[in-house]
Amino acid sequence: MRRAILLLAACNAATSAPFSHKLHLTLKFECTSCHLDAATSTRPEDNLLPRIGVCTQCHVDVGVGKPRTTRVVHFSHEQHLKMGNVAPVIAAAIDKKTYLQPSGNIRRHLDTKNACEACHRGMAEADPVAPAEMPQMADCLVCHSQIDNPFSCEKCHAKNANLKPANHVPEFLDTHTTGKLGLDKTTCAVCHGRTFRCLGCH
Repeated sequence: MRRAILLLAACNAATSAPFSHKLHLTLKFECTSCHLDAATSTRPEDNLLPRIGVCTQCHVDVGVGKPRTTRVVHFSHEQHLKMGNVAPVIAAAIDKKTYLQPSGNIRRHLDTKNACEACHRGMAEADPVAPAEMPQMADCLVCHSQIDNPFSCEKCHAKNANLKPANHVPEFLDTHTTGKLGLDKTTCAVCHGRTFRCLGCH
């Protein structure tokens, strides 16, 4: 009964309210109830936003935007969802300090049974219009741990994709070893691996 009342309230208010993942998750919607194509998507360019017909079952006036662009050209939601919830695997990497970038506050989101939230974290707190977080490269590298750039980059990214950080300007080759840039080697690991050495490139 309580859920029905909440659902009616949400439907009545939804014509003018901005979208809220938090509200929809509070009403116990499954991610794939709205994102119908996620379970069968094998390409990152697939539009996985809800179809208008899904939204108009409850909402009168609704608009669905465009998906965010991604620099990934090889990815399968279908394959990853078949593996189940990878949140414990990512959490274990953070706990063991093998996660390849500073993890910030993401660890608190990984005690979830929702397989989608393993990579799209913070949806239950995103209110009203904050988008679900996109996966971090370090998430992928928990399992896909073979780093041999630029060759391993092409497993997910387009060949010749510009993946260099903004500070990798032409002068970077001359200045990055001076110590003046204040570089934190831990931030380099996500592209170069944890055990990279200067002589690996030079």
